[in-house]
Amino acid sequence: MIQNILKLFLIVLVLSACNSRSKKNDASLRDFSFAPVKGIRFEEVKRRFSNNLSFNKEGFMQQPSWIIEVAAEDTMMAWSPQKQIMQKFYLQYDHGNVYNFAEEFFKVKHISKDSLVFQRIQVDGKVIANDIRSDVNMTFYAQTYIKNKLKTTAAALQKPSKADTLFIQKRSDEVNRTDTGAFAARVPVQFIPKSKIVKVEKFSTVDKLQKRTAAYDYMFPRYRIEIQRAYKDFAYECLAVVDYTGTMRILNVNGVLPEAAEGKKRMMQGVADIYIRNLFNVVPGTTLGIPHNSEITVTIVGKAIKKP
Repeated sequence: MIQNILKLFLIVLVLSACNSRSKKNDASLRDFSFAPVKGIRFEEVKRRFSNNLSFNKEGFMQQPSWIIEVAAEDTMMAWSPQKQIMQKFYLQYDHGNVYNFAEEFFKVKHISKDSLVFQRIQVDGKVIANDIRSDVNMTFYAQTYIKNKLKTTAAALQKPSKADTLFIQKRSDEVNRTDTGAFAARVPVQFIPKSKIVKVEKFSTVDKLQKRTAAYDYMFPRYRIEIQRAYKDFAYECLAVVDYTGTMRILNVNGVLPEAAEGKKRMMQGVADIYIRNLFNVVPGTTLGIPHNSEITVTIVGKAIKKP
């Protein structure tokens, strides 16, 4: 009896493996086939979270940008802004409705000659991450559908929705009522010098090797402010909130001993209140044109007048 059960179990395993291999080799056995849309060029018009918003509460914005075209069942072309060409990528079927191309994993949710819907997913060790990294839905429309049926442009369709604006207004109202509440501004804080004795530099932290995209520059903005003729020499890296009026509040000073932290914080708040407030026009960060509290990291360097 036990031997018969084991034999049956082995047969089921073999049949399952054969079925899996068949699906990998024969696209017609899968839930979706790319054959019907071969040669059709699609532009991404929406990239949304599952709640149908382009933003999350931290201020991260999903931006539609892909242009793709199926060249063959195992070849996807995607527009390369750097090379200004449609670049070919191996379109690898993984399992279920999951595919991989251009170093990204996607779950296919819809295919038609007018539109495609993919869910971008994060795969760690062959396991789909069940978090915000996999909560990304990408909608593509065929270029001919956009032009001939909708009679518009991809750029017009890519604009944030009314729901996005209402969400950002609500989030802004929430954080602006607090001293330390904040979320990332899509247009980060600007420091505009009013005097020749100050200068400012905004750093870029984009790093393709570490998968730091352009979003890092507005999610985690970093600055260096240099002040000549300061009352003494100093240099401190500070975490601060710039509120919706352009007022800077120092949250903490990085890299100092715990026993000195509160004193250094008061000192740098004084620098912000006296030097930065008077020597710069500080433009608060905005998202969709709405000013709101946002967090920045700023290294403030003071250089005293050298005595002869």
